[in-house]
Amino acid sequence: MKRLLSFLLVGLCCIWVPVHADENKQERDIYRDLETFANVLTLIQQYYVDDIDSNKVIIGAINGMLGSLDPHSAYMTPDDFKDLEEETSGSFTGIGIEISIRDGVLTAVSPIEGTPADRQGIKSGDQIIRINGELTKTMTLMEAVKKLRGAKGTPVTITVYRQGWKEPKEFTMIREGIPLVSVRYTELEPGFSYIRISNFQATTSKDLRNALQNLKKKHRILGVVLDLRNNPGGLLDQAVKVADTFLDRGIIVSTKGRNKEEQMVFEAHPKDGYSDFPMVTLVNGGSASGSEIVAGALRDHKRAVIVGTTTFGKGSVQTILPLPDGAGLRLTTAKYYTPNGESIQATGIKPDIVVPLVTTADTTSPAASPAKTIREKDLPHHLENEKSSKKFHESVDEAVDGNDKEGELQQVEDIHQMTKRMEQDNQLQAAFTTLKGLNRSPGQRQK
Repeated sequence: MKRLLSFLLVGLCCIWVPVHADENKQERDIYRDLETFANVLTLIQQYYVDDIDSNKVIIGAINGMLGSLDPHSAYMTPDDFKDLEEETSGSFTGIGIEISIRDGVLTAVSPIEGTPADRQGIKSGDQIIRINGELTKTMTLMEAVKKLRGAKGTPVTITVYRQGWKEPKEFTMIREGIPLVSVRYTELEPGFSYIRISNFQATTSKDLRNALQNLKKKHRILGVVLDLRNNPGGLLDQAVKVADTFLDRGIIVSTKGRNKEEQMVFEAHPKDGYSDFPMVTLVNGGSASGSEIVAGALRDHKRAVIVGTTTFGKGSVQTILPLPDGAGLRLTTAKYYTPNGESIQATGIKPDIVVPLVTTADTTSPAASPAKTIREKDLPHHLENEKSSKKFHESVDEAVDGNDKEGELQQVEDIHQMTKRMEQDNQLQAAFTTLKGLNRSPGQRQK
């Protein structure tokens, strides 16, 4: 083991080429720190009370190193890297059911249309008690997801309890390729459309254009509510293409990093069809990264009115770097800036119209304590915004209302009948009212 560590240290040092005195000192410091790390690992192996897994300890050290940089840089195991590739590719292998933890119970949010879960009759609200005979009560959400996914053509059995049933029932399904749906849409009224983008994956911009084409076939589009609430981001190029769909000119976003290849400017392209109707964009504290890029571009170009509460404030770009053993490194390589040159890192985007979420639960339980929304600025080791000031932070905090409960918003989103959602979602109501007001005031439209 000592020989391996010595070889590692020498190998690392061999790639450094001294140029200046300061660089020589930095290299000597790095070599000394690496030697300290090797000594600590040797002492742990010799004296720790139990036998240790050296690989596990080293991975822990890597995680600690990356965690000291910022909250978004991380090491991904081969399994984690594979899961990320599946999620961003737009499909995975499983039974086709969206799940969440509700009141400590693994619960079906909704089956994806045409999938094994849908064909077996799984419904929103069904409680999944067991997966392949194993109780789900102590499982994390990710553990449950991994157990439901698997190789195509293999079976999985879930035990389900539904309200009104005397006892749970078992369903055995065969896993198959499942498309991930990031774009959902409907009409609020003839001509007034609602489009929800839940994340940015490989097919998002294509799915968005298909949605707009289908809506256009029904009625001339008079206005669009674009819902980006709780959208955590995803692929940068897809966020850019989504913004480009609604813009016909100007900068969408720019990125700046240490390396030349990280200095990029993305611009809109002239095209017909989707830049001539009013828009309202819904955001909240769960809107991060890619969704902030879209909201920032639409706001700066006065293409849309932003409604909701202050966004998460993740203004950095992560690059996925594959490692030889199938693992991956997610590393923050740049910050991004809105068309006006503003960095939203740790500050977020403040809506034009601040509307905290007030759900039915709030009106029936007025004494319920508000839940604190965690944002980028609350995370340890977050990157600072070099242009922000205390006064700006205070103005942002004023737009963050304690009643902005993402958990309750998810409950609203689970309601698939738009009429019921409109009754319970005051932010959507405000967005729709604003949109109709813009439609009645042609002079306010931005072409």
